[in-house]
Amino acid sequence: MRAIINGFRYDTDRARLLGEGGSLAVPYSDFRWWEAGLYVTPRAGRYFLAGEGGPMTRFAQRVGDMRGYGERIIPMTAEEALRWAEHFLTTEEVESAFGDSVEDA
Repeated sequence: MRAIINGFRYDTDRARLLGEGGSLAVPYSDFRWWEAGLYVTPRAGRYFLAGEGGPMTRFAQRVGDMRGYGERIIPMTAEEALRWAEHFLTTEEVESAFGDSVEDA
């Protein structure tokens, strides 16, 4: 998946996949179903989600007057990416991707 947003190119083929998440307990036919990967670009180190989902998700697209299944790329700040990772990725994936940002309690 590729997109140019605010003058920056985001490309899942060139970026590094940090991990994946989604609505595991929701069937694909549910309007709330979604899945996404968290990526970081190799050159600028920009984070983004690339995903797909039903009409009641952040990935929905307009279909006439309604919202339908869609896919898109969503840029994220480093802080937003870390919060998303903490919620959806394993501890090992978070430490691997954000080791410098994680402190011992």
